Amino acid sequence: MMTKKVLVIGGSGFIGTNLIKKLVKEGEAVTSFDLHHSEYPVEGATYISGDFFDDENLERALEGMDAVYHCLSTVNPGNSNKRFMQGYSRDFVQSVHLFDLCIQKGIKVIFLSSGGTIYGVQKNQPIREDAECKPINHYGSVKLCIESVMRTFNTQTHSNMLIARISNPYGPGQDFHKGVGFVDAAVKKTLSHEPIEIWGDGTVVRDYIYIDDVVEMLYALLDYDGDQEVFNLSSNEGVSLNQVINSLKALGYTPQVTYKESRSVDVPAVVLDNEKIRTVYTGPLTSFDDGLEKYTNYLRINGWPND
Repeated sequence: MMTKKVLVIGGSGFIGTNLIKKLVKEGEAVTSFDLHHSEYPVEGATYISGDFFDDENLERALEGMDAVYHCLSTVNPGNSNKRFMQGYSRDFVQSVHLFDLCIQKGIKVIFLSSGGTIYGVQKNQPIREDAECKPINHYGSVKLCIESVMRTFNTQTHSNMLIARISNPYGPGQDFHKGVGFVDAAVKKTLSHEPIEIWGDGTVVRDYIYIDDVVEMLYALLDYDGDQEVFNLSSNEGVSLNQVINSLKALGYTPQVTYKESRSVDVPAVVLDNEKIRTVYTGPLTSFDDGLEKYTNYLRINGWPND
């Protein structure tokens, strides 16, 4: 197989860093494009510091590329209801410009959307890709706006840009202080003997997926040339917040939990149907309990908590 020149926009982030590791391991020629260099650069990857929102920077980064993974977002589910104009005026507008440039240059695009927020409240679980999207926060709404433009481009220009709706990833490199990652917060606070805050009664259900599985699925999409546009990248397994706590206890830990009043931004349940992506990536998936054990062991081996 030919080596592909792949640009990862947002390559210093949690998913971007892990994706770069996978791409390098598979022998692809990988370039990370982000505002700041990664704290943990991957040997074998090229790093470009540049501003995604600067047209000249962006065009230079795209030069000679075969494919682009668009992983960058300047808002998150936690802050998007305050910073929503930044999401629409910057992330959305510049993403449209990126897609236009990629179509002109014949570059394949894989956009990292949000499976956790884009669907909103859904009666039928697990949620299929053809369900009506009804996001209840601006983060999901911005992602849906970007998706909508991609679909229009695909129809009008016969491009085949792909949308990856990722559920709730967790694992090495995540930082819950950035506004997402209950599993990350629960594990780190347990290891640090700090209380874990749960909003509501702990019955909120999410579809947690180990980061290694996410990047395997994303890599499988690099060679996909079928007629599907949208893929859920998920475990197809629903786990409640209380189950996360119980799984930590089953591993021999003693998490301390504080329950607080529920929040309007939290959808009661999101479990994503992964049947479609499993026709593209057929490898094994990590069960939640195995992933949790893997991640807690990783953090302990790497000196967490840092004392």
